[in-house]
Amino acid sequence: MRYLRSVFTLVLTAVLLLGSGPAWAAAPEGPGEMTILFTHDTHDHFLPAANEEGGEYGGYVRLATLLKDERQAAKAEGRAVVTLDGGDFSMGSLFQTIYTTHAPELRALGAMGYDVTTLGNHEFDYRQQGLADMLTAAKASGDPLPAIVQANYTTPLDRSAGAGLTAALEDYPVTDYTMVERDGLRVAVFGVLGKDADDCAPMSGMKLEPVADAAKRVVAEIREKEDPDYIICLSHSGTDGAGKGEDYELAKAVDGIDVIISGHTHTTLETPTQVNGILIVSCGEYTENLGVLTVSKSGGKTELVDYQLLPVDETVPNDPAMTTLARNFQQAVDGTYLSGYGLTFNQDLCENPYDFTPISRFGAVQEEDALGSLIADSYVYAVKEAEGADYVPVDFAVVASGVIRASLAKGNITVSDAFDVSSLGSGADGTPGYPLVGVYITGKELKDAFEVDASVTPLMPAAQLYGSGMVWSFNVHRMIFDKVTDCAQVLPDGSRVPIQDDKLYRVVTGLYSGQMLGTVNGKSFGLLTITPRDENGQPIENLEDYIIHGPGGTEVKEWYALASYLRSMGTVDSRYAAPEGRKTVSRSWNPIELVRSPGWITLVVLVVVLLIAALIVLLVTRPLRSSGRKGYRAYRGRRRR
Repeated sequence: MRYLRSVFTLVLTAVLLLGSGPAWAAAPEGPGEMTILFTHDTHDHFLPAANEEGGEYGGYVRLATLLKDERQAAKAEGRAVVTLDGGDFSMGSLFQTIYTTHAPELRALGAMGYDVTTLGNHEFDYRQQGLADMLTAAKASGDPLPAIVQANYTTPLDRSAGAGLTAALEDYPVTDYTMVERDGLRVAVFGVLGKDADDCAPMSGMKLEPVADAAKRVVAEIREKEDPDYIICLSHSGTDGAGKGEDYELAKAVDGIDVIISGHTHTTLETPTQVNGILIVSCGEYTENLGVLTVSKSGGKTELVDYQLLPVDETVPNDPAMTTLARNFQQAVDGTYLSGYGLTFNQDLCENPYDFTPISRFGAVQEEDALGSLIADSYVYAVKEAEGADYVPVDFAVVASGVIRASLAKGNITVSDAFDVSSLGSGADGTPGYPLVGVYITGKELKDAFEVDASVTPLMPAAQLYGSGMVWSFNVHRMIFDKVTDCAQVLPDGSRVPIQDDKLYRVVTGLYSGQMLGTVNGKSFGLLTITPRDENGQPIENLEDYIIHGPGGTEVKEWYALASYLRSMGTVDSRYAAPEGRKTVSRSWNPIELVRSPGWITLVVLVVVLLIAALIVLLVTRPLRSSGRKGYRAYRGRRRR
């Protein structure tokens, strides 16, 4: 009996020990915490820029310092750290002019310790060959480089013409996904590019696989092959910050992703959005902030531990190594690009006494803007200078909000400042900067352009227009595609004349804006049409045949038009101190103003509304009349009885 009692005591003790044993005896709930340091839409911002408060923001030279500090802090707390970028790391400053030869962007990301990035639409601004050359230059540098992931946008539409890019993508290599192993965690990172981003890359020549299809395919492959602790998507697709956007739809459609770093729309999400168990984060544009997201997992679910957007401002000291790298690239810009214009990176062009709209607010409201007027006027100036005695009058010069990438601060304006304003793209000559094009459109199409500004802008903010040589008015509350109430041409002497529907007007704009007309037409559901034409009124097949060239045959770039116009003034003219009445926007609900001079769209809607009202009146009054007749007959029947 004593023996049995001892055995029972031993078994009971073992059970109690197992039930209350140390942590190592229990099955782990999930992987450890991980901190994700992230950016997107950095757009070549090596150096700080002025902000509206008189301070500075951004710059790789300061971002590098902040990245080091955050990695050290996470390490001290025992957390694994990965550093990721959501694409559009290029096109936004003079550093992009050596994109194809020096690959400063990827080399800077590598120097700052980024693990992975993806391709945005602006990585294709120099077309397929430009991207191929950049990837080749990056690899040839021998510098540390981030991995590049891209799962749905690496197939050229023309396989023969795109063979060089295909080879460069394979050689770098650019892959659907990559695995990052950090402190015992296995992190899978894949990249996708969205539909709107594809629309914004008219010269990419690439095939777009639907984002959700690609994401499902890649997530399934990762789960089958890699046994990841976390899956992160670098999506250059975007959100509006208010519950809409391609990345919200991606999260709804695809299971198994832990985090989506959402680029392209330059959104700043002050708190993460969770959709279908997936955390969506964005930290804003131009290295204004460093995103810091810490996550954990429990029961297979991703949990938010901490989220911060750390300002990259003047309180952050410059990193010496990154400052040296930026200076070296700056010298390369002077020697290989600006020398051809007789300019240097920090050369002063003129004095600016005015507060132009900060880029963070530019185009946010439908209204005339003095910066937009200044840029449009610079196009006219540049064409006059380029064509000289052969100048053909420009009836309308126009710039779209979406191609204006920076503003101008008070004080001295440098060559670098002017370039930053119009920093996108390349021309047919393969050199950096979109060139100006000169085409013709009819007066009727010109009126449609004003309607695009009035009606399409709320659907597509990048389509807002600023012009020179024309005036137009609209009411934002009128019927869509019938908002414009008045327009006229402004002659050189300041007088205004009506626009004739069948007359051809010469229009100057940037190559990219001209190429995006098809997208704008689509946004209006085909109700508005603008077709670039030659001087004889025939539709143009290739806009590049109508690029404006200077006396030496060089393309007149958008940025150089602005730079030369600013230099010609010495001090920015007082006409740009405030709006001049080129665009008049009404927000009145006055019924007379809403229906005055209605177009066919408004007339159709009014007729439909009247018919619906008449039908409602008929449906309401008919039972009443019927009830009245029944009551009268019943009354007469009682009288007879």
